[in-house]
Amino acid sequence: MLLEGIETLLVLAQEGTMSKTGSRLYLSQSAVSKRIAKLEKRLGKKLIEPQGRRIKLTADAEQLIAAVGPSMNEIKGLIFDQLPANDHSLIQIACSESLVAGYLGEGMGRYFQHDPYVRLSTHHTPVIVEKVQAGDATLGFCAGHLPPQHGLSTQLLFNEPFTVISAEPLTTLPKALLVNDFKNPANAQQASVLQEAGIIPLMEMDSYTAAAQLALGGVAPALVPIAIVKTLNIAPAHCHQFEVLDSLTRPVHLCYREKSYRSDRVKALIATIADSVPTTI
Repeated sequence: MLLEGIETLLVLAQEGTMSKTGSRLYLSQSAVSKRIAKLEKRLGKKLIEPQGRRIKLTADAEQLIAAVGPSMNEIKGLIFDQLPANDHSLIQIACSESLVAGYLGEGMGRYFQHDPYVRLSTHHTPVIVEKVQAGDATLGFCAGHLPPQHGLSTQLLFNEPFTVISAEPLTTLPKALLVNDFKNPANAQQASVLQEAGIIPLMEMDSYTAAAQLALGGVAPALVPIAIVKTLNIAPAHCHQFEVLDSLTRPVHLCYREKSYRSDRVKALIATIADSVPTTI
């Protein structure tokens, strides 16, 4: 189908490789290639070119994405709103990995005992929002700032603080820190706060857990949210607060399509997740 090909191209533009695109769409690499080839044949245009291990989009592909990308999620979301739901329908929750690890284990464990038809997947916040917009996920559990004009209903659960993790005692704020990926727009505020404090981002990791483990191993201090401290059970002696970073928090949101909130099951899930996160730290 034409829509399948366009959807595959949009994911490929984000992921950059056939294998990662296949993982996102639960397809084999060859199936991804066939979808793109069929789309190219249908449109009569070359859409991708190899670039080492990654895929480069052609100018025609960029134009196509700019033209149809914003509408694709809206169309899929409207279709999702029309799907029937019952007590055995699967509810997909797209989540931040650190939030799942830090807060959801116990609460979701109890929830699954009376509603096992729930599935969780982990992504960065921009992808979570896209999945909810498209109806690929019923709920989004997001960490960091949401993209503007997302068109979803949201609930701010709390503003999660950060701490500096270090293997050695710290008496002053380090001049350089291991941080999370600033190319992720959900983390944009962190970059500006650290710049104002004169702190150099030493390495931009794709995982807060990895940054914390490197810090505990003695590579360099790391800036991580409290969820990671909870997940890894990091001792207080390794956690350091500095007044200049007190304003540095990341908002934790639930997001969902307006129609989804009419479901009693979705409301129960929202309440379960909200009860799992702290109101204060």
